[in-house]
Amino acid sequence: MNNLKTFIILTALIISVFITAGCTADTGIPITDDLNSSQQEYPAVSFNDTPVEYVQVDDVTLGYREFGSGEPLLLVQGFTGTINDWNETFIGILATEYHVYAYDHRGMGYSSEANTTTSIPMYADDAAQFMQAVGYDSMNVYGVSMGSVISQQLTIDHPDSVEKLILDSNTYSAKIPETQKLLGELEAAADDPSMSDGIRKEAEANLIWNGSWDGLSGIDKDVMLVVGTADDLTPDSISVHMAGQINGSWLVRFKDLPHAGSGYAPVQYGENALYFLDTDESPLNG
Repeated sequence: MNNLKTFIILTALIISVFITAGCTADTGIPITDDLNSSQQEYPAVSFNDTPVEYVQVDDVTLGYREFGSGEPLLLVQGFTGTINDWNETFIGILATEYHVYAYDHRGMGYSSEANTTTSIPMYADDAAQFMQAVGYDSMNVYGVSMGSVISQQLTIDHPDSVEKLILDSNTYSAKIPETQKLLGELEAAADDPSMSDGIRKEAEANLIWNGSWDGLSGIDKDVMLVVGTADDLTPDSISVHMAGQINGSWLVRFKDLPHAGSGYAPVQYGENALYFLDTDESPLNG
C-alpha cells in the first residue's frame, strides 16, 4: 500500500479526513432529510427561455446553451443524455458564480452527426474543440456518468484544456466486475435497432473504450469525485479506487443517492460543486 492520500468531504457537512490510497472509508454521517433544503436562495434558470446556440467542431455542429457569468464551466453529459436533461436547479446554482456551458454530444439532441465511428477519445476531442470554438483555451469541467468517462479522457489527452475537474458517477471502464449492470445496458443499447444512431454510437464507444486506469495517476489537476452510495451502475467503491489513483483528489459520497444524483439532490450537488471550485488549493498543497 502506497502513501498516496485522498481528501474526502463527508456528505452534508464539509468535514475532511485523509485515507491511504486503496482503503475504503465509512461516510456514515446522514444527509439532511430535505435533500434540496438550503439557507441560500438561488435564481432560477429556464431551458425554455434560454436559446440553443451552435458551433462547428470538426465534422459536426454542436448545439449548446450557456448560463451565468464568470470563469467558464463545461458540463459533459452522460449516456443517452442531452442538454434538456440537466436539472435546472443544479445549473442555476452553478451559474450564480460560473459561466456554465452545456452541450450535446455529436449525434445527440441539437447536435448533428457524421458518418463516422465514434469513440471516447473522439468525444473528448469534441469537448476540447468546443472550448476553443466558444473562445476559451481551457475550462473547469464537470462530467457525469459517460460524461465522467469523456472528462477523464479529455484530461489525459488534452491536459491544458482542463482547469479543475469534477467527476460524477464514475468508472474507469465498463468492463470491470463492478459494472456488470452498466455493461449489460450498453450492450443492449448497441444491439437495439429501435435506438437512435446517436445512442447506439455512444454505447459502442463505451464498449470499445480501453479505459483510463493507467492514465489516472498522471492527472495533476485539482479533482473531485462524486458518487451516491446507492449507485448500482457505477458503485461508489469504484470512485474510492479511482481517488486512490489521482494524487490529492477529493472524494464525496452522498449517502443513499443513486446514479447521477444531481437530478435527485440538485442543491446539495450544486453547493458541493461550488465549494470545490471556489477552494483555492488542493488539500495536499496547503
